[in-house]
Amino acid sequence: MTTKLIRIRPGVGAWMAANSSGNAGAVIGRGFKVIRNQNWMIIVSGFFEPVFYLLSMGIGLGALIGTVTGPGGHQISYAAYIAPALLATSAMNGAIYDSTWNVFFKLRFAKLYEGMLATSLGPLDVAAGEIFMALFRGFLYAVGFTVVIASMGLTTSWWALAMIPVALLIALGFAAIGMALTSYFTTFQQMDWINIALLPMFMFSATLFPIEAFPEVMQWFIMTLPLWHGVELMRQLSVGHWDASTAVHLTYFVAMSVLGVAFATRRLRTLFLR
Repeated sequence: MTTKLIRIRPGVGAWMAANSSGNAGAVIGRGFKVIRNQNWMIIVSGFFEPVFYLLSMGIGLGALIGTVTGPGGHQISYAAYIAPALLATSAMNGAIYDSTWNVFFKLRFAKLYEGMLATSLGPLDVAAGEIFMALFRGFLYAVGFTVVIASMGLTTSWWALAMIPVALLIALGFAAIGMALTSYFTTFQQMDWINIALLPMFMFSATLFPIEAFPEVMQWFIMTLPLWHGVELMRQLSVGHWDASTAVHLTYFVAMSVLGVAFATRRLRTLFLR
C-alpha cells in the first residue's frame, strides 16, 4: 500500500500572514512625519510641471490647433484634449519618483528597510507603507490638477470627478512596479534609466498627439504602454464617454498593481529575510 503526499499550496491569506504583521501604519506614520518636517516643498513643486505644460501646449499651441476629436467623436479644444493626459502623467510621475529615488536612498544608503524588517514588520508592511506614501503624493497632484482643469472649463462631464480615484489607480500601478524595479538598482547611474524610460513613454503615449498620428506598427507598440492606458481612460472620463476599452484600461492597471505589490514584497523578502 502506497501513500501519496499531497502538497497544498498556500492561499492569499497564508501569503499575507507570512509577509505582514498588519502594521503598515507604522511605515505610513513615519512617512508623514518626514513630509511634515522636510519634504513639503519637494512634493508641492511637482504639481507645477503639468500646469506649465497645459499653459504652454494647451493654451499657447492650442490657439493654433483649434478643436480635435476626442473619445466618442466629441469635438473638444486641444487644451481639453491634453489636460486628462497630463493628469495621468502627473499621477505617474508623482508615484514613480516617490517609489524610486526615495526607496533607493532608504534601501542602499540609509539601510532603513533592513532596520524595519529586523522588527516585527513584514516585507508586505514595508511595501504597502511606501506605496501608500507614493499614492499620497499622486493624490495631491490629482486633486490639485483636477481643480485647475475644472476651473478652466476643460471638463464637460461630472464623470471627470472619477479621474481622481483613477489617478490613484494609475499611481498605484506605477508605484508598485517602480519600487520592485528599484530594488535591483545599486548605483545612482542606474537610476538614470528611470528618466530614460519615462520621457519616451510620455512623448509616445498619445499624450500630446492622437495615436493616429503615428505609423500603424508604432500604434501597436504604444498600446502596450501603461501610460497610454491611463491617458485613454482619463480622456474618456473627462467627456463622460466609455465603451469596452474602458474595462480593458481598468483591468490593465488592476493587474499591474497586484503584480507590482506582489513583486515588491517578494524582492524585499529576498533581500532581507533570506
